[in-house]
Amino acid sequence: MKQILIIQTAFLGDVILATPIVSELNRLYPDAKIDFLVKKGNESLLANNPKLNKVHIFDKSSGKWKSLIGLIKQFRKNKYDLVINLHRFGSSGLIAGLSKGKKKYGFKKNPFSFLYTKSFEHNIGDGTHEVERNLSVIHEFGAITKKRPELFPSEEDQLAVANYRKEKYYCIAPASVWFTKQLPVNKWTELINTLPLESTIYLLGGKDDQELCEQLAQSNQSHRIEILAGKLSLLKSAALMEHATRNFVNDSGPLHIASSMNAPVTAFFCSTVPNFGFGPLSEDSRILEVQKLDCRPCGLHGHKACPNGHFKCAEEIKIN
Repeated sequence: MKQILIIQTAFLGDVILATPIVSELNRLYPDAKIDFLVKKGNESLLANNPKLNKVHIFDKSSGKWKSLIGLIKQFRKNKYDLVINLHRFGSSGLIAGLSKGKKKYGFKKNPFSFLYTKSFEHNIGDGTHEVERNLSVIHEFGAITKKRPELFPSEEDQLAVANYRKEKYYCIAPASVWFTKQLPVNKWTELINTLPLESTIYLLGGKDDQELCEQLAQSNQSHRIEILAGKLSLLKSAALMEHATRNFVNDSGPLHIASSMNAPVTAFFCSTVPNFGFGPLSEDSRILEVQKLDCRPCGLHGHKACPNGHFKCAEEIKIN
């Protein structure tokens, strides 16, 4: 194989969990040019990846259909030997299906999977990790069943966070897109109170997470807390997390960043469960959750509020 395209236009965590396919295809076909399609905003995750030839961007800002048609035309010219679509929604399926790739592989759940050369099962809830589900698409080529994801912070990224690397520091990423996947402020405070006073605590996230981080910092003034939310790029955050004494995250993107750097991590699973297949893959990883709660899980992605009004899946998590 000489030309390969991988498509994953979902969220940042999904892109990170697709990187093992890049690694395995590079191992199996070291001379192949591997391209990757992501939605606009996630391209920085794949910067500096030496195993990739080019990162394409699905930019809907000038019109979804205009961008989609433009990508299809471009991919047809590239004449890919293999097109792999890991996204399970229509637009990506259409791009893959009409790409004129010699082989078009993806999951059966995509509504345009009938356009694929071969389609595969994607079962959530049986304990299979998402990385394993992704790699199953290329098993026939000799791919291994499981591999840790990879990100590649640059030397510049490493230097940018060098001054933050104290003798002992912790990283906390307190936010999530979904309320029921996010540990409440009082539980984060409970956690912070278990950390050494002489250590430094960095609060990570995007610009939209600054308010939550400020609330958390105000609630814990006895500790040395610095808000870095909105100040670090994704790869700079990855570089900082790599050498942290420990990272504390929700079931969200930062969890997968920690896995990609093999960073020590504790992950809180509130309304969702690790059995869905999105747990940590670091060698030093721990999951904290409430076991045997009848209403858990209450959904695959989480909710804006607890459907039962009590949020026991978060409030009853034992920090120690």
